[in-house]
Amino acid sequence: MLAARQALGAPDALRVALSGENPAAVSRNLHYLTYVTRASASMLAEFRAGIAQAQRLGHEAQARRERLLALEQVGRADREKLLAERRERRRVLATVAGELSRSRREIKVLRADEARLARLLAEIGRALSSQMPSQLPFSSLRGKLSLPVRGELIGRFGAPRGGTPGTQAKGVFIRAAEGEPVRAVAPGQVVYSDWMRGFGNLLIVDHGEAYLSIYANNESLLKRVGDAVGLGEPIATTGASGGNEQTGLYFELRHFGRAFDPLRWVKSK
Repeated sequence: MLAARQALGAPDALRVALSGENPAAVSRNLHYLTYVTRASASMLAEFRAGIAQAQRLGHEAQARRERLLALEQVGRADREKLLAERRERRRVLATVAGELSRSRREIKVLRADEARLARLLAEIGRALSSQMPSQLPFSSLRGKLSLPVRGELIGRFGAPRGGTPGTQAKGVFIRAAEGEPVRAVAPGQVVYSDWMRGFGNLLIVDHGEAYLSIYANNESLLKRVGDAVGLGEPIATTGASGGNEQTGLYFELRHFGRAFDPLRWVKSK
């Protein structure tokens, strides 16, 4: 449109006067040209407005694209974080499952060991049922006993045995250096002196009245079955033969095969 306007040239008075055209027709043409010019200006204004709107919309679209890109990057980071957390959870769950499986196996082994000891004590109880009690009744020594070895008490009666949940210790564990003397808590007779799985080198002393004292985890046993022992006499030395991580003595007291807390029978100091 602009090129056509330029080619025609702008009308002037001299050209109109020399054209020989009817002045009325020229006037009408000029009037019509005014309308065309106004329409052209309006079209140009709308075109400029359209260009401005297109530019504004382009800027808005670019801003939206940038926001979407930022959101995508954040989403990708969140996905990677979630995937990492999921992998970590799977690793933790696998570790926990392994520990649970290992704990179940340990519980089975500990229960099997305790059942083996219970059967042994039942056999000893039947063998001793016809024997006479000792001259000094063991029942009179409640609150007068001394622990069989000097050391640190780190495992109490009723606590999880070996730190394994689901099992309870039937005695106490006294941590002591290897080779410390283990002494009999009362006079009696040795009725078992041998190695047993889960308890290591094990020694059991009969004190009459169906009372037994049990000394386990020893490095060495100094008495044999049938030997008589006196109060405080060394009967073994401390060690780690029962599979414990620390050296010391595992000690139990039982009556009719039933374990009870030895600390209730020990002198308070």
